[in-house]
Amino acid sequence: QVQLVESGGGLVQPGGSLRLSCAASGSIFSIHAMGWYRQAPGTQRELVANIISGSNTNYADSVKGRFTIYRDNVKNTVYLQMNSLKPEDTAVYYCQANIQNHWYDLRSLDYWGPGTQVTVSS
Repeated sequence: QVQLVESGGGLVQPGGSLRLSCAASGSIFSIHAMGWYRQAPGTQRELVANIISGSNTNYADSVKGRFTIYRDNVKNTVYLQMNSLKPEDTAVYYCQANIQNHWYDLRSLDYWGPGTQVTVSS
């Protein structure tokens, strides 16, 4: 199995910054992609940002120019640097990873972290 351990959430004032971290461990042969989703109360879960093998990234339009996603391949960790935070960024943020577990099994599976709360409020 694979575990995703998240950290970095918390309470921050509008305009402030947070950095989320997600470390993957367990049966990992190759990480195809890692990213962050978020879900606010009463809303559907949405993609915030992800990064695939190499350095290709995707961002939700609402966070472009404010958030930056990057990864440390040695540590199997993805980071989300969140700047200029707005109240509408308030949500539970979930780390997601698409991982091939073994060299002899070509399946890649989606794994999810437990979620970390980000609250932007004065």
